[in-house]
Amino acid sequence: MNLSSYRATTILSVRRDSELALGGDGQVTLADTIVKQRARKVHRLQKQDRDRLRYDVLIGVAGGSADALTLLSRLEEKLQTANGDLRRAVVDLVNDWRSDRALRQLDALMAVADTCYSFLVSGKGDLIEPDDGIVAIGSGGPMALAAARALIANTDLSASKIVE
Repeated sequence: MNLSSYRATTILSVRRDSELALGGDGQVTLADTIVKQRARKVHRLQKQDRDRLRYDVLIGVAGGSADALTLLSRLEEKLQTANGDLRRAVVDLVNDWRSDRALRQLDALMAVADTCYSFLVSGKGDLIEPDDGIVAIGSGGPMALAAARALIANTDLSASKIVE
């Protein structure tokens, strides 16, 4: 494979010690054409009540942009309903995704993480919590996942440096 011509979405989330980092590319393609290079694929959802942070969640999305934004909005609603409990919010989202006919048509992946949990939410409504706190999605995800695991095992780099 000629990597210089390989074009892919890559979102990577790494948790190491007490640090969480999530990053992604900004490239948008239509077929073989790059149509945008600075799309926002990484989002932060925060909710603060009277100087108390109820949740701070990082989300990376891959797939159809409109579909990803729909899921992002649904996750934010679930976080508010779950009082900031990410695990409960993600499970509720996946249950809706599987049971709602309109949601089942959405074509997107999400990497979702907070200080305690990391999840991969697939376009089929699957929910995966990785053992090592590393989540990679998009067509470039397998390469990013392998690289992140190698760097965790063989270096002392911080989570943000690994994602970078």
